[in-house]
Amino acid sequence: MYFEHLYEEDLAQAAYIVACPASGEAVVVDPLRDIDQYLDRLDDLGFELTGVVETHIHADFLSGGRDLARAADTTLYVSGETVSGWRYGSLEDLEVAQLEDGGEFHVGNIRLEALHTPGHTPEHLSFTVTDLPQSEEPMMVLTGDFAFVGDLGRPDLLEKAADERGTAVEGARQQFRSVRDKLLELPDHTQIWPGHGAGSACGKALGSIPSSTVGYERRNAWWAEYLEADDVDGFVDELLADQPESPTYFRHMKQMNRDGIEGGLALPAVPRLTPTGVREAIEGRDAVLLDLGDRSDFAADHVPGSINLPSLANLSAHAGWVAPYDRPLVLQVDEAHLDEARRRLYRIGLTDFTGWIPPTGEWSDEQSSHEQVGPEGAREAVESDDALILDVRSRSEYREAHIPGATHIHYGRITDHLDELPRDRQLVVHCGSGVRASIAISLLEAEGFDDLVHFDGDAVEAWRQAGYSVE
Repeated sequence: MYFEHLYEEDLAQAAYIVACPASGEAVVVDPLRDIDQYLDRLDDLGFELTGVVETHIHADFLSGGRDLARAADTTLYVSGETVSGWRYGSLEDLEVAQLEDGGEFHVGNIRLEALHTPGHTPEHLSFTVTDLPQSEEPMMVLTGDFAFVGDLGRPDLLEKAADERGTAVEGARQQFRSVRDKLLELPDHTQIWPGHGAGSACGKALGSIPSSTVGYERRNAWWAEYLEADDVDGFVDELLADQPESPTYFRHMKQMNRDGIEGGLALPAVPRLTPTGVREAIEGRDAVLLDLGDRSDFAADHVPGSINLPSLANLSAHAGWVAPYDRPLVLQVDEAHLDEARRRLYRIGLTDFTGWIPPTGEWSDEQSSHEQVGPEGAREAVESDDALILDVRSRSEYREAHIPGATHIHYGRITDHLDELPRDRQLVVHCGSGVRASIAISLLEAEGFDDLVHFDGDAVEAWRQAGYSVE
């Protein structure tokens, strides 16, 4: 058997190739939307793609399942478990196998068997993988977003991202049964290969190790004691407690992945714009300028109203929180990074690109800037009573330690809480690295806040190192 783990750091997402060298056949499990990477890899390996597998209707990236199956003229394997409102659509032009619990198919001498593992989503399937020439027992299970290393998939996304009220608790109870009746029924040696790693918002305590085993998780995962004691209520409470904020773009991804989307397989073209073209896009088409430059450069000089997304490595995740899906986009980016930026935005369904312009493009007479300070400057501003510390990190980071008196609003929710922020005081904005704070400042400036200061870097740690107290 050939097996390959394909990991995308930005989305903390894992896709897989499972292949039979004897037959030359292969399947790809949970592909991203930019499917050229899988076709190129299979060409390099010399395998023929005979199937594409989806574990569930994803919320955190735009799936390439349908497109990859179309491109290879092969079978798309999806969940056939009946769930009201959450069945795959736009399958008419595809060869589709809708699998239910216990359904199986072969890739040469490799058997993949579907296990219905609801909880994270009601239709969710996991797949055991058995190398039949070696054993009748499964070697591994591909768990999608059901079971991670050290954690389980969160069951509250239908409630938080799709407005299906009351589904979180039932999802958590389903998750308990899925662990008890499916995962823990597998032999202890069975390898667990999940769909995400550390950094994903699909769980709260995902490990950074790419895989585990059933036996290790049975003994060491946080949920082990609840399963051993058959404590469903305790499990539900713990699973639902302190889940991270649900990114705003999850709602779009759930609907797009369920219903399918129109469009070709190629990455969208992003033409270079003239200064006149940029002005026409922003003033005439209500386009949004995404400034992908460094946060220090943005602080020194930027176009008012632009959104700063200063981390290319985390562009998908950050853009998903704050970039609009209903307005065209202009990218201000170094040409060397254009293709990668386009690909990362494409992965989360942002494709309405009017064009791009380099960071040095002279096209706007209006420029803006803001000050960057360290702990001493932040403390001086706050002690003057003319400033407010705004912490834009996650809830868990804020609870762990924060600057006394700080107001907390997650950077991705800033525009939902504008009425809670004073416009007659300076806002000293910070996060844990400087990236999210720069994004938040750009959003606030676009909403008319004009007295903004960036407490850059790991602000709480810098505050602590300067000898100031934290809560």
